[in-house]
Amino acid sequence: NVRLSCNNALPDCNSTIWFYNRFRDSAAVELIGLGKKKKDTERHERLSLGPDCSLNINNISTEDYGYYTCRQYVNDKQQGTDARVFLHILHVSSSSSSSSQTEISAGRSVTLFCQLYSFAGGSCDDWICYERIQLFWVNQAGVKLTRSDSRYQILSSSDHCIITLTTTLLNEDHNREWRCEVTQRDQVKTSATYTVKSSVNTHTILIILKTAVFAAPTVILLQIICARRAGRKDSQHPEEIEINTILV
Repeated sequence: NVRLSCNNALPDCNSTIWFYNRFRDSAAVELIGLGKKKKDTERHERLSLGPDCSLNINNISTEDYGYYTCRQYVNDKQQGTDARVFLHILHVSSSSSSSSQTEISAGRSVTLFCQLYSFAGGSCDDWICYERIQLFWVNQAGVKLTRSDSRYQILSSSDHCIITLTTTLLNEDHNREWRCEVTQRDQVKTSATYTVKSSVNTHTILIILKTAVFAAPTVILLQIICARRAGRKDSQHPEEIEINTILV
């Protein structure tokens, strides 16, 4: 679950509106209107309004990434400036199974996918260039895996903010860990981990996503809250940026 702040300064939420945009140029969808959920939206059952007018999203998924706006009114006049939240989701999966755990035998090849779903007007290149976001795989010692290592095949696509790791599993991979990390301006913001477990009797290898919750794929959220000062609403570069990492 995730909570998106509205920066509320009102005694109640009866005049609160939440909008959602998947893409920069897409039409805005009203999720909350005057403090009440819009039941004609696909996600209305997973949405709720907190006592501080924050937007709560339950059972977060990759479909929830995008641009959220909170707006409030007093006597039919807007109170303050919009509270804008850019919701980015890091999703990790395996080629063997979409669940958090799967069984495969040693000697088989497996591919791990790490993708950042982010709100951007163009390709992922724009987001990488502007915010200096990077994705990469590291081993359990924290050493970055590179294409020069013959055991791993690492491919990346800046168009979709995705990096893949392909390797052939060995019996000695028991308890071996591979981790996908997200950095912003060379600082690690969050990560997701795959750990290999092997059975003593059958030599079966289990790939376990350590950060999984229940049976759903792990989703890591990079919540980027942009606060804009009055008179700078149309600026493409917010003056203040606060980054919170939320692990679900």
